[in-house]
Amino acid sequence: MREILIIGIGAGDPDHLTVQAIEALRRVDVFFLLDKGAVKQDLAALRQEILRRHTTGAYRAVEIADPERDRTAADYQAAVEDWRRRRADRFAELIRDELPDGGCGAFLVWGDPALYDSTLAILDDLRDRDVVEFDHQVIPGISSVAVLTARHRIALNRIGRPVQITTGRRLADEGFPAGVDDLVVMLDAQCAFTRFTAADGIDIYWGAYLGTPDEILIAGPVHQVADRVVTARVEARRRRGWIMDTYLLRRTLVQTTGQHQKTGQQTRDDQVTDD
Repeated sequence: MREILIIGIGAGDPDHLTVQAIEALRRVDVFFLLDKGAVKQDLAALRQEILRRHTTGAYRAVEIADPERDRTAADYQAAVEDWRRRRADRFAELIRDELPDGGCGAFLVWGDPALYDSTLAILDDLRDRDVVEFDHQVIPGISSVAVLTARHRIALNRIGRPVQITTGRRLADEGFPAGVDDLVVMLDAQCAFTRFTAADGIDIYWGAYLGTPDEILIAGPVHQVADRVVTARVEARRRRGWIMDTYLLRRTLVQTTGQHQKTGQQTRDDQVTDD
């Protein structure tokens, strides 16, 4: 039986790997790597640095081009499903052709494999198709959400209050969810946070390239720092050709006296770091 490991490798810092992830890396015979093109060669270099630091024995690395996804399609769900099917076809070829029976192969997943990543769903699809036989194990990783809150020195949740994770697309379409005070937003290419005003009473904790030397952090009342986030995002994308970012939107809570209160870490108005 072939064994597949899905290893979370953190948000960008090679030191983010857990002891379990490092031990898993050292069991692997073949690493399956997705090439995302020349624009993201720095990500490929970072992945190679992780292998250099944390592997000890001989291994092979097999790289394939990641299928292109139609980002202009009117039917977003259908476009994603088509992209995942084509990815699954390539995964099947890799596992069948590059990993012998009894061997251990691995996919390296940025952040945590269980949070906004398609690898687990694709492998489930392959198992359902029964096109190649394998067993798999998931090694959790440090997510971008965990790094975001750690770098801003805040807790993700507040006492007795719910936390929700959503996408920029849903925030733009539906607004801030009712009954939620702490909202993590991912995949927001359109900067949906710019819709909020001072009257909404919302703070933003934003981060890009988390865990890397190019990390950018901005925090403050969203109506005050939104333009700064947009500018930083545009300039970073122009400089590097791509961007990975996420943010937490946090409503202020009201005491019984009617006064607004910041709970936990006080908002650092207009804070910007680039370190």
